[in-house]
Amino acid sequence: MQGKAWVVIDTNIALDLWIFNDPRTECLRQALHEGAVQWIATAPMREEFKRVLAYTHIDLRLQRLGLELGEVLDRFDALVNLKDEAPGAVYRCKDPDDQKFIDLAVQYQTPLISKDKCVLTMKNRLLRLNVSVIPEWTQAK
Repeated sequence: MQGKAWVVIDTNIALDLWIFNDPRTECLRQALHEGAVQWIATAPMREEFKRVLAYTHIDLRLQRLGLELGEVLDRFDALVNLKDEAPGAVYRCKDPDDQKFIDLAVQYQTPLISKDKCVLTMKNRLLRLNVSVIPEWTQAK
């Protein structure tokens, strides 16, 4: 990692960063922009983010913010270090859409930032694999 903490960020947290401007993501936003942490993701994660950005309620929010889908994807691309898809982790999530985030976090033994209930229920099992599941990033990380 060469001094930088790596993190895996799920789609809902990414939306909170750029679409909903959730104040709980401010520390994470700052850490990402300062380079204190490095966001790692895979192409399927980017595709999921792109697909979600096209949802009607998200598109309406983008319009209110004066943002284009492409601008938000550019932000994603500027901050994310794309990795190859990870092999399946020993623990499986009830929601198959969340598995790719778990697999990548397990492969790199890095924190997974998620507030998804299915992911949070796996917190203790993933800790056995050196993966912390956290709902938000604080300066103490």
